[in-house]
Amino acid sequence: MNQTRGQLTQRIIDKSKELLGYEIDVREFRLMPYLQYCLVNSMDLDPNKITSVEREILSKWKKAGHVSGGAMDLAITETFWGIMCELIWLGYVDLS
Repeated sequence: MNQTRGQLTQRIIDKSKELLGYEIDVREFRLMPYLQYCLVNSMDLDPNKITSVEREILSKWKKAGHVSGGAMDLAITETFWGIMCELIWLGYVDLS
């Protein structure tokens, strides 16, 4: 079976446990590319494009110290940036 882009696979789950200490779900996994896009292009999140579930995920990341600020002044730690990049790589680029 071939992995499709954005599919939450066991290797992504295992990597999230290794890097974050817990198992991410598909919503958290799919929020990462959007967050990455926003940070690279504008440093802002569009509140109209974020669901209540995604707000809860962002709140969890804030409590963990991974992100800070709000929709208009979002900031992220270098460590969390690396974690997101690794998970995005596994789920959107390295589809083996």
